Amino acid sequence: MKTSIALALLGLMLPSMGWAENPFLNAKSDAPVSAKFKGTEWNDEYEKDEYAWSTRVTTQRVATAKWGSFFKITFDQITTKAPKPRDMQPLYFLATDNEIFLVNEEKPDEAIAGFASQDVPPKFESDYLYGLAKGSRTVNLSKVSNAKLAVKGDRSTYEFTHNSGHFTHVVWQRGVGLVEYGQGYGARKEGFRLKR
Repeated sequence: MKTSIALALLGLMLPSMGWAENPFLNAKSDAPVSAKFKGTEWNDEYEKDEYAWSTRVTTQRVATAKWGSFFKITFDQITTKAPKPRDMQPLYFLATDNEIFLVNEEKPDEAIAGFASQDVPPKFESDYLYGLAKGSRTVNLSKVSNAKLAVKGDRSTYEFTHNSGHFTHVVWQRGVGLVEYGQGYGARKEGFRLKR
């Protein structure tokens, strides 16, 4: 009886404590969640223009603070028809109520542990803003590159482009998380696109 009362009181207190929850990247627990992604990849060293490939994408919350949560997204079980298997490094993100930032640190696990222990969120450069919870924004990164972010319906998109043709494409879906991811170098030198 006492336990159920304590749990009920805790449930009432949590919203008022300000725990951050981004509608496009959040989790009910720290358990990993996986999904199959499929797409195409290209490289100017390959014989064909494009090759089909797929990977298992796993999203896991790795740390929490009252102002946000940190997530690790990994790519494994890669299947490709390309001559060389693609090497995909994990991505790390901080999701606050209103924004999603790429955690671009040399030792991300150590950095995240330090960030999560702080009373206030870390300050990230606008270069690392990869998602919004509402509205739209353009981030001018240089004279020849920018990133456009926008929320439309149940999707939050990030589009980085460079005059040379370099691009990064990320789509988050409300209540689901990452659903599209792509990167490439200019003149189709090398790149890929993936979709859940």
